[in-house]
Amino acid sequence: MIDKELLKIASNTENVGAIDKYTHFSKLKNPICGDEMKIYLIIEKDKILKFKYQCQSCIFCQASVSLLSRKAINKSVKKVNNFLQKAEDNFKQKQHVFDKDWKEFDKIMNKKNISRKECLLLPLKATLNALHS
Repeated sequence: MIDKELLKIASNTENVGAIDKYTHFSKLKNPICGDEMKIYLIIEKDKILKFKYQCQSCIFCQASVSLLSRKAINKSVKKVNNFLQKAEDNFKQKQHVFDKDWKEFDKIMNKKNISRKECLLLPLKATLNALHS
């Protein structure tokens, strides 16, 4: 059963859309289920100023990218990069590993949702690809 918190997070679509003059872009597809994610970023002076996304995906993917798009804006590329690299570890931990900036991810990235791990991580992997493009 999908919990209400996940639905609430996924229903925030303020950053859905594309950016015409982006500085960074990535498109990634989950080979297991076919979920598709496009990430558009505008980065200036090592800071993410805009984060837009388009996806054809499940509710887990949508919740993850919605939260990520809101939390990454106005953060340094380094800080976002560090979070993205640590996120996968959260599924393995007995206690949560996210610091206060990323605390909300504890609600969705946890052992309870381990079977949807790849769905939850797809937006993060796509964002990592965009940051390194």
